[in-house]
Parts: sequence; C-alpha cells; structure tokens
Amino acid sequence: MKKKGKVFSALFLLLSMVSAVAQNYSYDPERSAILLVDPYNEFLSEGGILYPLSKETLEANNAIANMIDVVQAARKSGVKVIYVPHHHVEEGDYDDWKFYRGTGRAFEAGTWNVEYHPDLKMKEGDIEARQHWQSSGFANTDLDFLLKQHGIDHVILAGMRANTCIESTARYAVELGYHTTMLTDAVGAFNMKEMKAAIEIDYPVLSHNVLTTKEFIGSIE
Repeated sequence: MKKKGKVFSALFLLLSMVSAVAQNYSYDPERSAILLVDPYNEFLSEGGILYPLSKETLEANNAIANMIDVVQAARKSGVKVIYVPHHHVEEGDYDDWKFYRGTGRAFEAGTWNVEYHPDLKMKEGDIEARQHWQSSGFANTDLDFLLKQHGIDHVILAGMRANTCIESTARYAVELGYHTTMLTDAVGAFNMKEMKAAIEIDYPVLSHNVLTTKEFIGSIE
C-alpha cells in the first residue's frame, strides 16, 4: 500500500511539473484527430502478455479511463478518432529481417490479445490505419495519407506505449508537419522510470503541446 502511495505521489508531482508547459490552444474539430496507438488487450487487459508490465503505470495514470474519456469526447465534438495498430505477428513474418528487433510472443495474430480493449473498440466514423511493424505509426503505413485525405493537420496522441510507439509516432508527425499534442495521462509504460522520462523530458521537447486529458477535453467542449 505504501509503495502504491509513493507511485501516485510521484506521478502527481510529475504531471504537475508538465502542466507548467501546457499551452492554451483551440483545436478545430475538422482539422484534428486523436491517434489512439495500440489499445490492445495485450497491454490493457488482465491476461495480456504485456499487461503485468503495464499495470503499474496504467493504474497510477488512470490511463484506461482517460483513454475512454478522450475518445468519447472526441467523437462527441467531431474530432476524428484514428486507430494506429501494431502489426499482428504471424509465424515467419520476421525471418528475412537483417536487423530484427521483435516483440517476443506479443501481438500474435488471430488471438484475443490483439483485439482492442472492450471499452476502446472502434465505432462508426472511426478510422483504422494500416498496422505498423515497429514503433512509428507512420512508417510504411497509410496514416499520413489518411490524415491528409481528411484535411487533418493537428494530431493528439494517446495509447501505448509512452516512450516507444507514442514517442516515435509523435516525432514522425512533427517531421511531417503536423501540430502534435501529447496527453500525459492517457498513456502507459512498463515502469515509472519510462513514464517520467517520456512525460517530463521528451514530450515537452518533441511536441507542440503537452496536456492532461481534462485539459484537452476542456479545449474541445
């Protein structure tokens, strides 16, 4: 119990520090999209291979509830919700890769693990990009095309994992010219060190805005 209290205290302090760099900004729903990265059972549900690693930060961040809130608010306001899924792994997929850096037994095709969390399933009007094979949701996918097709130039990132796929996708978005916003409490990682490094150090440097879920929802209501 004492350990959990320390985790929550550390996260509260961390989010308080990051809030100092948040900018008041008006998001035009017709030009904005939530990029929901890898909201799989694998990460977010009891029984997922990676859930035991993610659990601590998900609970400390209230991350799943915040992902749900931001997606629901986005749909209500007209902000697009775009799912950015990791590749579903089949046997032999990486056999010919010269420098393969894989995911072990995770993301196995055809399993419950690669289904979206039951409270984060796609709904009518949502969009799903092609699966990314490594960290970036843009590399070798149609995400950039989909955003341009829908006239979107502002992206807001949520999902998994804060310091890998989220960061990599955000960096790529900035390089491609998108206004990029990071949500501090709608993401998870494998431990608090990863969360601290991502939210406190990297997010303010790599993106245009860093907000809590509540702050972002307030900007589109």
